[in-house]
Amino acid sequence: MLSTQRWSEQGLALLQLLLVASFSKSEEQVCSLMGEPEEPQLFKTGDVILGGIFSFQSNWKTVELTYAHRPLPLQCTSLNFRAFQYAQAMLFAIEEINNSSDLLPGITLGYMMYDTCGSIARSVRVALALTDVNEETASLSDNPCRGSVPAIIGEASSSPIYLQICIFNSIFIITFNKVRYPSFLRTIPSDYYQSRALAQMVKHFGWTWVGAIRSSDDYGTNGMATFTDTATQLGICLEYSVSFFRTDPSEKIQRIINIIKGSTSRVIVTFLSYTDLEILIDEFAHHNLTGYQWVGTEAWISDSVTATTEGHYILDGSVGLAIPKAEVSGLREFMLDVKPLNSSGEKLFTQFWETAFHCSFKRTKETAGSQKECTGYEDLAGLENSFNDMSLMPIFNNVYKGVYAIAHSLHNILGCGQKCSNTASPDPFTILQNIKNIHFKTKEGEEVYFNENGDPAAKYDIINWQPKKDGSVEFVTIGLYDASLPEDKQLNLDNKTFNWANNSKKVPVSICSGTCDSGTRKVLQKGKPVCCYDCIPCAEGEVSNTTGTSIALSSIREPFHKSVKQIKDRGGACLTATVAFIFFRHRNTPIVKANNSELSFLLLFSLTLCFLCSLTFIGRPSDWSCMLRHTAFGITFVLCISCVLGKTLAVLMAFKATLPGSNLMKWFGPRRQRIVVLAFTFIQIGICIVWLTANPPYPFKNLRHFKDKIILECALGSPIGFWAVLGYIGLLALLCFILAFLARKLPDNFNEAKFITFSMLIFCAVWMTFIPAYVSSPGKFSVVVEIFAILASSFGLLFCIFFPKCYIILLKPEKNTKKNMMDKKS
Repeated sequence: MLSTQRWSEQGLALLQLLLVASFSKSEEQVCSLMGEPEEPQLFKTGDVILGGIFSFQSNWKTVELTYAHRPLPLQCTSLNFRAFQYAQAMLFAIEEINNSSDLLPGITLGYMMYDTCGSIARSVRVALALTDVNEETASLSDNPCRGSVPAIIGEASSSPIYLQICIFNSIFIITFNKVRYPSFLRTIPSDYYQSRALAQMVKHFGWTWVGAIRSSDDYGTNGMATFTDTATQLGICLEYSVSFFRTDPSEKIQRIINIIKGSTSRVIVTFLSYTDLEILIDEFAHHNLTGYQWVGTEAWISDSVTATTEGHYILDGSVGLAIPKAEVSGLREFMLDVKPLNSSGEKLFTQFWETAFHCSFKRTKETAGSQKECTGYEDLAGLENSFNDMSLMPIFNNVYKGVYAIAHSLHNILGCGQKCSNTASPDPFTILQNIKNIHFKTKEGEEVYFNENGDPAAKYDIINWQPKKDGSVEFVTIGLYDASLPEDKQLNLDNKTFNWANNSKKVPVSICSGTCDSGTRKVLQKGKPVCCYDCIPCAEGEVSNTTGTSIALSSIREPFHKSVKQIKDRGGACLTATVAFIFFRHRNTPIVKANNSELSFLLLFSLTLCFLCSLTFIGRPSDWSCMLRHTAFGITFVLCISCVLGKTLAVLMAFKATLPGSNLMKWFGPRRQRIVVLAFTFIQIGICIVWLTANPPYPFKNLRHFKDKIILECALGSPIGFWAVLGYIGLLALLCFILAFLARKLPDNFNEAKFITFSMLIFCAVWMTFIPAYVSSPGKFSVVVEIFAILASSFGLLFCIFFPKCYIILLKPEKNTKKNMMDKKS
């Protein structure tokens, strides 16, 4: 079944109740539950019959009553021109397809249209009549409770047109839940996107304090719920949210008026049908409820009937979303040419003609004086009513596209070439699967397809009501909303002159509380939303920032300290790079070549990484930065100490190798020195991998140390992992210090072990004092202690090991000789 009708949850519940009954009761009992069968308003035979459910007659002022679980007959007296136009759009599409030689050649589409009179119960009744599985439905005279149509086109009186596919054979599905009932498709975007678009638009204009009015049905309730959720995420607060339905008593309207008058917000967001809005606007005009900025949905924002009601000036300056403009060539002329219906003897023609021209074909004595007689040749083009209004052409286009979607699906299923197969029998299941995958262009070039949710692309025009001098309203398109674009580019407003409430050219202001002055901070008002707050002076030693919250003066000075620390970090890295450059320029001199120059360059590289790894401690903690800062520190320092340890072992082995018969240097040459460095480093890498896998560091909000401040820091995750990393560094440093201390008095003019001893002494002293300082330092101060330890130990290694060599290279080049390096001390 294909339909363009919006179904309410109440209607779906009733429909499902009847379905359950249909599985357990006889056919006569089901028909009894449904009430008296309906007769179609329009009917034409064909090879394939399409169903139509339209609210041709309006009864919205009539309350539905039930007796013995059966709805009483409704008094439907007023013809609804809009529904008549929707039906005409369907007929126009069917006639085009039947006259086409490219689409469904040899197949004639018929139709069977029912009047729901705006009644949910009646809608369900005719839907079941159309979707019953019995095949004997070529005529409805035998049993009107039966039907046989593969698809249904429908509409709702609230103006949005929906496209639905409903499976029926043993089950009937028509609902909004795409997971449980995936057969619901539309030719108009889901209201989910419209609700989000309204919230984004309200946020764009800076309105953070708004009121809301919705219809008391699924359209208003679900739409406003999505708007509220999105608005909350965007920092928008609702001062009030009220519901209304056209049958509500006048006391309900008065209550809404009192709420609006007592509110402080100046913007009203609506999710109302045009019929509900017209009743409210009429009452608002009597109470002179002007000066409010209205935000509307496609249900009324571009509706010309609403713009001509008596109190429409209340809505001047409104902004809202509308279905994008569309044109169907030939449709206007077809709608104005109603006379062919007369020749076919359709009953609906008579009622339409009498309503349009206020005349009667069969006058009685009672109406002879008040009504003129209809001739059937009156001029429709001269009518001045809503029938000639073509502003709803985008909605007519949705009905038109719905019929063509069915036709293209049938065309594919029947294997149509020059002629369609008459042997194939298109069942609804096949039509459903096929129509989900269709992709075609209308004659106007518009693409028609459905996404994975059964929805078309969500695009809306942004409309502004701009009054003219003659009192009429012009719907000016001021922008476009496209949900397929990235979120920051979905709302696109033109640089046009906007017209706001009270004919103002300035954007209205609607906020609960203004911006706090300098030196004050926000304090939420008790029982109010987060948009409402008072501004109180900041505490001593604090100032306010741009968000209205107080921060400590020390926090303001932190950027300066960060800058100083970055200078130190980068200065240390640059100084190390300078030493490396000096060594590279003099790489062939004896003092550089002595004791494995390769290890010297690797040590300089690791020192550079040690200086740079402290940069990871800057900034707001995150998952990756917390894991990186400790692991990077642990691995780079082990690489550094491993290089120093390799150099120390090389010094010891070099002097032991001078003894007679010793071949130690053969077993501890440059290759094995590299292996030692890599082996010690990979052990630390393994420790870090185990730590990160088991329980890695993570961002943490520290509330323990200060009552009025939240300190963002990195929790260690597994303390065992952290102390294992630190302990391994300490173990290597201690071993290196002992070996260097033993080799410090070996006879040589340039014994590197002496400088390694001093560097390890500084290194061990720094990290021994680090442990108690780190444990006792709260919050960000523990980070400062760790950074200081990294920088101090790195500078100690750089100065003690490399500056004496740089001194000889740059200032005492005469000592940079092989003879001087090899001479023994007395």
